[in-house]
Amino acid sequence: MDNIRLFLFMALAFLGMLLYQSWQEDYGPKPAEYVEQPASTAPGSTDVPTAPAPGLDDSAVPNVPGVTNTGEQANGSRLVKIKTDMLDLLVDTRGGTIVEARLQDYPVSVDKPEQKFRLLSRSPGDFFIAQSGLLANDKSRGPTHQSIFSTTADEFVMTPDQPSMDVDFTWQSPDGVVITKRYIFTRGQHSVALQHLVSNGSSSPWVARDYRQLQRGEPADTGNAFMYTFTGGAIYSQEEKYQKYDLEDLGKGKLDRDVTDGWISMIQHYFLAAFVPPRGEQQHFYSQSAGNGRSVIGTYSPAQSVAPGATAAFGGTMFIGPKLQEELAGIAEGLDLTVDYGWLVFIAKPMYWVLEKIQSFVHNWGWTIIIFTILIKLAFFKLSETSYRSMANMRKLTPRIQALKDRYGDDKQRMQQAMMEMYKTEKINPLGGCLPMLVQIPFFIALYWVLLESVELRQAPWILWIDDLSIKDPYFVLPLIMGASMFVQQKLNPPPPDPMQAKIMLALPVVFTAMFAFFPSGLVLYWVVNNLLSIAQQWVITKRIEEGAKS
Repeated sequence: MDNIRLFLFMALAFLGMLLYQSWQEDYGPKPAEYVEQPASTAPGSTDVPTAPAPGLDDSAVPNVPGVTNTGEQANGSRLVKIKTDMLDLLVDTRGGTIVEARLQDYPVSVDKPEQKFRLLSRSPGDFFIAQSGLLANDKSRGPTHQSIFSTTADEFVMTPDQPSMDVDFTWQSPDGVVITKRYIFTRGQHSVALQHLVSNGSSSPWVARDYRQLQRGEPADTGNAFMYTFTGGAIYSQEEKYQKYDLEDLGKGKLDRDVTDGWISMIQHYFLAAFVPPRGEQQHFYSQSAGNGRSVIGTYSPAQSVAPGATAAFGGTMFIGPKLQEELAGIAEGLDLTVDYGWLVFIAKPMYWVLEKIQSFVHNWGWTIIIFTILIKLAFFKLSETSYRSMANMRKLTPRIQALKDRYGDDKQRMQQAMMEMYKTEKINPLGGCLPMLVQIPFFIALYWVLLESVELRQAPWILWIDDLSIKDPYFVLPLIMGASMFVQQKLNPPPPDPMQAKIMLALPVVFTAMFAFFPSGLVLYWVVNNLLSIAQQWVITKRIEEGAKS
């Protein structure tokens, strides 16, 4: 009965989510249809910061270029391939923009190990790119993401003996200002240092600000309808900590603030891209629409002046990769919060820590989930025992409750009064089985989010036919076992006195089996183990109480 109450709670939450998604599809704002434009024209687009920094005027704000989907870029630009042990990138020499990023350690699926997961993309269905540039006091003196850069090669590959690799994109103004956009890749890391190096070879001061932004369209593939995960922008600031913005809010420009020691990102299930500015430097975080149904989240630095003959550098870190908490926490404060556990994060994080420690010993996430479920049951053993004892005592009264029902018929008020009198006489609290469960519900929900959000479970095998704990059981074995365990639990609980309630309870195992058939098998494995342990505990307690009543 305890798990059934939790299932009902979860079902209502999922039903509300599905209704909201259905409403959005029917009546919500539709993404604009993608129409590809030449790289040289994009009338009315303004996906760069629109407020001038000190020392800059509004004329420094460029228009947005189109991004073509062909291998041969328009107007003299081309695609440069960059390959490290962790990342496989395509960078457009127009702006030095990263237009495609594949993750070397993360295949698309277990069945396609050679096809790597694509996080950044030029494709209209999952458009997601990383742009950066400089906004100078004179447009001709600073390269934006429209400007054409040059490189020394069309392909850069990190060799096994290289601990790091620099890839430079160079641009020069007519009056001698040389800008080098440098990507610095480090072996074993998804984080990339991004620098704009300025050498002012002109005869006048050079003034500009550095900007970095992520542009994303509404994803065509929304994933499993039963498993809601957030896709959109996220930022961190010392004042407000972790905050999320959906793509619609980003398009409306709802992000517009100064932040020191924070970061911006676009997140999705398991993966993210982020820009982390230098520590101690105040940045302006912004968002706006880029047209074509796309939204932008970005950050720009204060204006910097470089004297004739002098040099300067704008720095920062970019991250393109999976939501691995330890790696993210080492890059920037709060970046690990993109592993979004919701408002129960204070419970979920210790749970994840315990799961990670178990995994380090058993090296199998399926067995890790089973061991952790056993530990959870032990932690709540006494609370569960109280609940089961209450239900076992209620079960003893089933014949007497049926007699009251036969006596009072449809007079529900008198029947309720008689039942309450009987409970008082027998010293039984009818809520005794519910209250202990209410204490456990936050822990169950927190564990649900831990298992749902942990990228470590993605393509993690267990045994036999379960070769990916993050997707549904291909043969529906675990959901069927879970449904059967729910049915057994019902038989151990006192039947509801109301016939309609009894019919509803009888249908629940079928309903939840159908729903859990589409859940990740790691989550279903947890519920199966939890149900089996609950059945064993409840059966022993019920048997003891019934034998005590006979003696």
